Amino acid sequence: MSISRVLTWQVTESTGYETAWAELDGGALRAHGRAVGTAPDPYWISYELDTGDDFVTRALRVTAEDARGVRELELVRDGAGQWSADGEALPELEGALDCDLGLCPLTNTMPVLRHGLHRSAAQGERRFLVAWVSVPDLAVRASRQHYAPLQRTVHGARVRFTSGDYQRDVTFDADGFVVDYPGLAHRLARPERRPGRVRPSG
Repeated sequence: MSISRVLTWQVTESTGYETAWAELDGGALRAHGRAVGTAPDPYWISYELDTGDDFVTRALRVTAEDARGVRELELVRDGAGQWSADGEALPELEGALDCDLGLCPLTNTMPVLRHGLHRSAAQGERRFLVAWVSVPDLAVRASRQHYAPLQRTVHGARVRFTSGDYQRDVTFDADGFVVDYPGLAHRLARPERRPGRVRPSG
């Protein structure tokens, strides 16, 4: 079953916004998005994300611009599980399945969907090595992250995210997308469509 979503978050950490156009198709996620931030300095980014089966990252392409200029990144995981950034091998990421674009709530989706963490607290804590991309400089680093499901909610679940000393209880919806990420971002509700006013003729 294919699911298409348009998601917008207010990104409080950067005092900005992000919109993502995402499509779930079986065990794959394809998405593109744009974000603008104003803190600590103004920047904008655009990205394209492509995963293969079981939501394993294939490629993340990012363009960023700030006062220092424009930067681009092509982060790729090949069929043998080897990672590269702009063609340069990243052996420290051996074993990683996911990318994590900084300040981007969308990229928390893949580990949650792969292990069904938004459906059952019985899944237990999961530990991951991920390719973390900082924004707006687009530097790539290996990051150890933990996801632990806490409880079901009306529309999804809360999952505890931990990386080093950083810890947040993140709310996901039934499709595995972030609703609220305390201190980083919260999703904006789509406004209800109102019938247009008809102007009288004559």
